[in-house]
Amino acid sequence: MHSNRSGYPALRAFAALLAGAALLGGCGNKNQYQPPPAPQVTVSKPLLMPIADYLQATGSVAAFQSVDLVARVEGYLRSANFTDGSLVKAGDLLFVIEPEPYQAKLAGQQAQLLDAQTEYDRQLRMIKENATSQANVDKWRSQRDQAQAAVTLAKINLGYTRITAPFAGRIGRHLVDPGNLVGGAGGPTKLATIEQIDPALAYFSINERDVLRVRAAALAQGVPINGSAPRVPVYVGLQTETDYPHDATLDFAGTGLDTGSGTLQLRAVIPNPQRIFLPGLFVRLRVPLSKPTPRLMVPDRVVTNDQVGSYVLIVGADHKVQQRRVQIGTLENGLRAVTSGLEADSEVVVDGLQNAVPGNVVTPVVVPLTPPDVRPVPAP
Repeated sequence: MHSNRSGYPALRAFAALLAGAALLGGCGNKNQYQPPPAPQVTVSKPLLMPIADYLQATGSVAAFQSVDLVARVEGYLRSANFTDGSLVKAGDLLFVIEPEPYQAKLAGQQAQLLDAQTEYDRQLRMIKENATSQANVDKWRSQRDQAQAAVTLAKINLGYTRITAPFAGRIGRHLVDPGNLVGGAGGPTKLATIEQIDPALAYFSINERDVLRVRAAALAQGVPINGSAPRVPVYVGLQTETDYPHDATLDFAGTGLDTGSGTLQLRAVIPNPQRIFLPGLFVRLRVPLSKPTPRLMVPDRVVTNDQVGSYVLIVGADHKVQQRRVQIGTLENGLRAVTSGLEADSEVVVDGLQNAVPGNVVTPVVVPLTPPDVRPVPAP
């Protein structure tokens, strides 16, 4: 009995220790929720750059001159004196049609002219002696004149046996091989096509609204509107180019809008010494409508469009994201002009857009925009 009682004090001490530990644990600090840090976004202030207003369009390239070379007289094609697709100079001999029949024809006509001229001269001497009539004189004068016309026509036809380049350009492939009969009863035979592509032409059309913009811009700059196309600069880019690196000049405008499409046709002349503009290529064009003026510019990729219009995301002084409606203008080297809706000190979200939710707090990191290399635009 005494031995069992002797274990109670130790048991009670252990229980008291457990109770004290529980009490101490209950008196400690509770775990608290720590919110995650605000997401990080990159912001930049708009660039202030001199930018002109532009009219932008898409057009197609055409040759400055294009001629189908044809056989205008009948005969066997003797030679084609060029390499298909080569460059030729004005006056280069390209095709020869057998000339001998036409040389013989010319010789015969010249002989008839000589006979008619001799007899006409004899009739003139005889009438002075009253040995012939005026009717005979008139008859041989008429035959002499007809023979002269026949000689002229024979010379022209002989000249048609040699087909030369009417201007410098690039000639296509020959369409008829030597030895074939050309220029027969079926009419002129097409032999090849030659095109002048330096300079090249670019035709494009603008709609009625753009026509009114052009007229308003011209009036604002004191340019008289007299129906002729002012020789204003045009900038051209190929479909594979991101900018407009090629200079051109507007030299033609249609006399009026097409009633079916409601558009006005324009034409630009493009210097093409490297012959990179080939007939049929599509090109992008833009025409400056005003002198360059300072505009706020932001990266075009940060401008979003919806059914209401265009907007960008900015970060306010309270670090909250805001949606800001803007009016946009010209695109220049990846930067978009903002004509209204932004201030010079607005912090526009340029990276981390996936973290920029309007109304949410973010951590902005300011990174200045770098001005691109912008080619100066002359005043139209």
